[in-house]
Amino acid sequence: MTITQSAESHEPEAGRPRASEPDPVRSDPVRSDPVRPDPDGPEPRVADTPEPCPELLPQTRRALLRRLAVGQAEGRAPSMMGVVVRDGRVVWTGARSSVEGEVPHGDVQYRIGSITKTFVAVQVLRLRDEGLLGLDDPVGRHLEGTAVPDATIAQLLSHSSGLAAEPRGPWWERTAGELRPEPADLYGERPQRLPAGRQYHYSNTGYALLGALVERLRGGTPWGEVLRREVLEPLGMRRTALRPEMPHAGGWAVHPWADAMLPEPSEDTGLMGPAGQLWSTAEDLGRWAAFLLRGDERVLSAATLAEMRTPAVPPDKRAWDAGYGLGLQLVRREGRTLVGHTGSMPGFLATLWADVEEDVAGIVLANCTSGPAVPAIAADLTGIVIEHEPRIPEPWRPMPGPLDPELLALTGPWYWGANPHTLRLRAERWLELAPLAAAGRASRFRAEEDGTWTGLDGYYAGETLRVVRDRDGSVSHLDLGTFVFTRGPYEPSNPVPGGVDSEGWRV
Repeated sequence: MTITQSAESHEPEAGRPRASEPDPVRSDPVRSDPVRPDPDGPEPRVADTPEPCPELLPQTRRALLRRLAVGQAEGRAPSMMGVVVRDGRVVWTGARSSVEGEVPHGDVQYRIGSITKTFVAVQVLRLRDEGLLGLDDPVGRHLEGTAVPDATIAQLLSHSSGLAAEPRGPWWERTAGELRPEPADLYGERPQRLPAGRQYHYSNTGYALLGALVERLRGGTPWGEVLRREVLEPLGMRRTALRPEMPHAGGWAVHPWADAMLPEPSEDTGLMGPAGQLWSTAEDLGRWAAFLLRGDERVLSAATLAEMRTPAVPPDKRAWDAGYGLGLQLVRREGRTLVGHTGSMPGFLATLWADVEEDVAGIVLANCTSGPAVPAIAADLTGIVIEHEPRIPEPWRPMPGPLDPELLALTGPWYWGANPHTLRLRAERWLELAPLAAAGRASRFRAEEDGTWTGLDGYYAGETLRVVRDRDGSVSHLDLGTFVFTRGPYEPSNPVPGGVDSEGWRV
C-alpha cells in the first residue's frame, strides 16, 4: 500500500490547472518504493522516523514525534507529516503512516486547502506595494463582471466583505470548476449575506475574486502562473503546484465508526482555486513558514507581512482567542500569538502556525478528510520546542553609528500630565515611548524625512510625534497627537493645555 500515486504526473499548463484529467486516486495510502521526482536532484530526505536532527535535543525530538504519533493514532489518519521551523530553517521533520515500516518523506505532496489563501494574499499585497491597487479600492474598480463590485480589497482579504461563504451550486470542493467559469457564476440571487466591513464572515468566494483580480492586473496571466513566477520560484518552492505531481499522497475519508477508508476525488476547482487548490510538501511549507516569519525582499517585505498579521476586523464575540488579518488567521494559545492558516479539502487536512516572537513554526499535513486535530497538533509542535528549548537571546550590541547628539538629548523621562514615561532611542532614528507606571500607553515610532515620527503600534499607531522648540531652538515639549509631554510633571513653564494652577503643587 502506498501514500504516493503512481498515475501519470499532472503538469499544469501555464499556471492554470487542466479542466479534465485522469482520476489520480488509488487504493494505497502509503508508497513502499523510493521515488525521486527529479532524476538530477538530491535523494528525498526521509522524515524523523528516525533521522535525527542535530539542531534539537533528543528529548525535544522525542516529544515532537510522540505528539505527532498520538495525533495520527487518535485521529486515525492514513499518514501524517510534521515540520518545525526555527530561526528560518527546518529543524525537525516527522512522519507516521498506517503501513508499518513505510513513512512519507519531506518531498511528498499533500493538498493544503485554505493555506492557499496565504499565497493569494501575498500576491495581492505585492500589487498594493507596487501601487497597482489600494486596499480600500472597491474590487469593481479593477474587476468587471462581479456581482459585488463595492466590496473592498481589504474586506475580501480579511473576510469582512459579508459575501456568501460558498459559491452557488453543488459542493465546490468535490465538483469540477467548469461549473463556475466566470466571477459572475459564483453567486446566486443574494451574494451579500452581511453588511460589509462590520464583522468577520469567512468567504471562500471572496478569495476566488482575489485570484481573478491578480490575473486581471497581471495582464491576463493566470494567477497560478503569476504565483509560480513571483513567489514560488524566488523562495525555492519548486514542489508547490496547482495539481499533484509525483510523488504525492492520495486523499482518503476514514469511516467514523469503523477502521475503513474510502478514496476521495481530486477535482480541479477552476475559478475557486485561490480558495484552496494548492498542493505542497513538508519541505516547501517549511520555506513558506520561514518567509512568513521573516519576509524576503524579493517577494514581500517584513513590514508588509507585519501588516498582514494585524487583526483587520473585530473577532467573533464567542471566540476572542481568534481573529483574522489580511490573509492570515490569528489565534491565542497559552499566552502566545500564532499566525498562519488551517486548510482542508476532500481527503486532506493541513495547518501552519507561526510564533513570530519566538521565530518558530509548526506544520502538520494529513491525508484524510476529517479526524485528527491538525490545528492543535501544529500548535503543540511550536509549544514543545519553545518549552523544551527556550530561545537564547542575541547578545546586546550598541546601535550602528553615527550617534546624533540631538536625538540622544531627547531621551529620558517625559511626563504626560503627572504620568511619567521614558523615551528611548533605537536604531535607524526610531524612538520608543513607554510608561513607567503599570498603566499607560506604549508605542514605537518610525522616523520620517520631515523630522517627525509615526507611531507603529498600540494607541498611537499612525499618530504623529513632533518635537516642539522654543524660539532659541531649545526643546519645549513633545506633541503626540495633541498630547503634550513635558520634562517635568505639569511644568508651569510649558504649554500644558488648560494651564497649571498658579499655586503649584501643595501638601
